[in-house]
Parts: sequence; structure tokens; C-alpha cells
Amino acid sequence: MGAWLMYKASSSDVRLCWISAFLRLTSYGLTNQILTLFLKEIGISDKEMGWFMSLTLAGDVLISYILTWHADDWGRRRILTYGAIMMILSGVVFSWCENYYILLAFAIFGVISPSSDEVGPFKSIEESMLAHLTPHNRRPEIYAIHSMVSISGSALGSISCGWFLQILQDCNIIETSLNRYKAVFVLYTLLAVGKLFSILLLSDAAELDAHHQEEDDVRQVLDETAPLVDTSIKKVSKMAPETFSVMSRLLFIFMLDSFGSGFMTSAWTVFYYSIVFGLGPAALGLLFFVAKIVMALSSLPSSSIARVFGPVKATLIVQIPSALFFMAIPFFESHIFLSVLFFNLYNLTTAMDVIPRQILLTNIVKPRDLTRVMGIVNIGKTFARCIGPIFTGLLADRGLLWCCYLISGAFVILADLVLAISFIGIDAHVLKSTNS
Repeated sequence: MGAWLMYKASSSDVRLCWISAFLRLTSYGLTNQILTLFLKEIGISDKEMGWFMSLTLAGDVLISYILTWHADDWGRRRILTYGAIMMILSGVVFSWCENYYILLAFAIFGVISPSSDEVGPFKSIEESMLAHLTPHNRRPEIYAIHSMVSISGSALGSISCGWFLQILQDCNIIETSLNRYKAVFVLYTLLAVGKLFSILLLSDAAELDAHHQEEDDVRQVLDETAPLVDTSIKKVSKMAPETFSVMSRLLFIFMLDSFGSGFMTSAWTVFYYSIVFGLGPAALGLLFFVAKIVMALSSLPSSSIARVFGPVKATLIVQIPSALFFMAIPFFESHIFLSVLFFNLYNLTTAMDVIPRQILLTNIVKPRDLTRVMGIVNIGKTFARCIGPIFTGLLADRGLLWCCYLISGAFVILADLVLAISFIGIDAHVLKSTNS
């Protein structure tokens, strides 16, 4: 079934998840364009910016761990509502405050994304909801639409930020750059309010209690992949031992990948193009709008690649070229056309591994463990990603920001190689489930 037909057949709860993700990523796209510039404007050094981003991500690890681990017990909608309220509070504080430590506190305990990517407990809970609301054979397209909608929101946020700042400057509505950046955070707050309403409209079907029918299907997949599972591991909390075994190995791989990605987050890329090529707000907004649109369009074919090759092979096919494109960017600092070309080639391929990874997780993890596993995986990825920005700030202070592109790509390739060694044999079992 095609993505459009899948969209028409989707439930209201699935569509509300898409709306929520769209509004969230739009807000992240807005602030990503100005976060480093805003911090620079209030007198924060490159090194301090690195610590700011790392500590923000570290705080997200702690909050996300607590919320996603207990989301099914406390209520998924309740946790998502809390997160939306914290987004609103963070937007309010960033729109008026200039104190480094207050901003840091609300970036940590609220929800401010230093990379335009997902932060907080939202992604894990939404993905778990989508899995429980969708049968196995429809998940590739459902996740593809979810990814496309999210990235499209980020793209809209990027170009809207550029236009908004340019209009404020050209019309002299707000005189200083700092106050124009604060106005962007006001827009962030309004989008967070819209997200809150979309969460409040979710029905009881979004909760775990409404979904138990998949246990036998997942148990069958796990039984068929018994050689890959060490069932001798003792049960951790309420998590099945076979789930823990698979999760621990996937977690190491995903964290290795995210550790590399953390060296050059989207916010640092904005800073790079601003410093190296002198791009202004409108040009930066257009650059990242095009990049995100390219990324969004790549989400749909990624589901087809996963269906044909299986989630592991599909990940390798797209991720290794993506890392190589990223590593090539700093070699064209005197040729903006080539730099932008490789940046867009990177964006064309970098998100195409998201769907295969989601399919892998949702097919080999029991439904009752899924929210916790996705939460732990996303928390682990965020924790690994929070280390890199510290070193990025130090390197940027020494004029070596370009090195971070090479470091990032090298770790992504290493993670792909470990994935191939550990899980290449599981594709056949997952394909049997998703293509049935």
C-alpha cells in the first residue's frame, strides 16, 4: 500500500502524532537557526557554547530516562503533556532572559533542541504509539510519513526563521539582532501551545492498555532469531531478558553513531556557514530549508529500501555514503557551491536509515517493552551526542571547527561496520514479518 493510501487509512490518533511531531520540529527548526548566534550575541564564547549544548543534551538524558521509563505506567498522554508545557516555559524564558545560567537551566529541564533534531521524551513515546496503533505490514509507510512530516516541519522552521528575521530587519520593526532572536523564541512558544492542544486530543487508544495483541508475533520473531539472543541475561526491571540482550547491542551501535554526530550538530553547522561563508539569516534559512526538504523527500523511498534489503542492509547502503559526503564538506571552504552540494547529498542520505532502524526495533522488541526500549535507545543516543559539542567548542576556539566533520563521519562509518557484524543475519526474519 502506498504512503498516500496509508495516510488516508490512518487513525485520528496516528494523525495527531504527526501533527504533534510537525509542530515540535517546526519549533526546533526555528530556534536551531539562531541558537548559536543568540548565545554569541549575549557574550557567550565558543567554548561556553560547546558546554551549553552538551549540558543541555545531558539534562535531556536524565529527564527522558525518567519519563520514558515510566510513560506506560504514568500515562503516555500525561508525559507528552508535561513535555509540551516545559517547551512553553522554555520558550518564554529564552524570549526575555539573557543570564547564561538561567538559560542553561531551562534548556536542560525544559525542551530546547541544540541540533534541530529530536530531544526530550516525545519521539520515543510517539514511535511506540505508532507501533501499537499500526500492524506490522503497514509500519514502514507509517514511519516514513512520520519521518517526512517531522523533517518537513524542521524545514519550514528553518526558512520561516530566515524570512522572519529578514522582515524584522528590513522593516526596522525590531532594531537589534538580539531582540530579533528573542522574537523567534516567542514563535517557538506559540508552536509549543499548538503542540499541547494536539496531545490533549489523543484518545485512550494511544495508551499501552489498549494494545496486547502483538506479543505472540514478536515472540515468534525472537524465537526464530534465538542464536542472536543471549537468554541467560537476567531480567532487568520489567524488561524481558531476550529484549535486554538485543537492546544492549543495538544501544552500543546507536550510541557510537550518535557520538560521532554530536561533533557537528545542526546548530554548529549554522555557525560554520555563518563564519566561513558569511551567510546572513535569510541565506541560512534557505540553505537549511532546502536541506530539510531534501531530507524529508528521502524518507519515503527509505521504506522501500528497507522492504527490499531488510533494515540492517538498508542502513548500511545509505549511511556509509552519507558519512563520506559529510566528511567532504570542509574541503570546499573556498567553493560554496560544492560545499552546499555535498551538504545536500549528506542530507539526502542521512535520514534514510531512520525507517530501517525503527522497523528493526519494532519487529524484534515485545510491545510491552517497546516504549522503554525506544526510550533507552534515544536516551543513550542523546547521552553519546552530548559529549561531542564540548570538543567542538574547544576546536572552534582554535579555528579547527572543520575537523569536526571528519571526526563525525569516521564514527558513523565505524558504527555501521559494527552493525553489519552484529546483526546482518536478522534481515531475513524481519522481512518475513514486514512483507507478509
